[in-house]
Amino acid sequence: MTASLNELPRMIPPSPWVVRHCGLIAPGGAVLDLACGNGRHARLMAGLGFAVTAVDRDGEAILSLHEVPGLVARQVDLENAEWPLTGQTFAGIVVTNYLWRPRLPDLLGMLAPRGVLIYETFMRGNEAYGKPSSPAFLLSPGELREVTQAAGLREIAFEEGYTDSPKPAMRQAICAVRE
Repeated sequence: MTASLNELPRMIPPSPWVVRHCGLIAPGGAVLDLACGNGRHARLMAGLGFAVTAVDRDGEAILSLHEVPGLVARQVDLENAEWPLTGQTFAGIVVTNYLWRPRLPDLLGMLAPRGVLIYETFMRGNEAYGKPSSPAFLLSPGELREVTQAAGLREIAFEEGYTDSPKPAMRQAICAVRE
């Protein structure tokens, strides 16, 4: 399928962090792309043969994913009082550019034994580069490391600090596995 010129600006490639670590997820395993947006990572994972559940509150973005083989897309409010993914477990969980601290324990609890968490989002200092700029949506230094260790996950890789790609930002990223 060839993209029209009008579609090209919307096509953002997968995060290099996600691409680098997605091979650690058990082949054919169930993967959750949380707050998937337009589904760049959900499409990647489905293309690699994973059974993908992609969730986001943006109904229009979710509609664009319904035709992707191996992918179930759901419009859900992740910040609602009731956690919409209760009882589900995943071999891999991917989260990028999203942070809702009240649900981090629920999210980490869905990771199956030997499951892989790949998480990358913004951290303090990002307010100098644009949105998000609210402390509610910016990680503190080392925060992902602390949260995953407290949940009993083993760190595979961790990075934090300035990046200039895809745009200047302060970010934090972790890949961790449940032993």
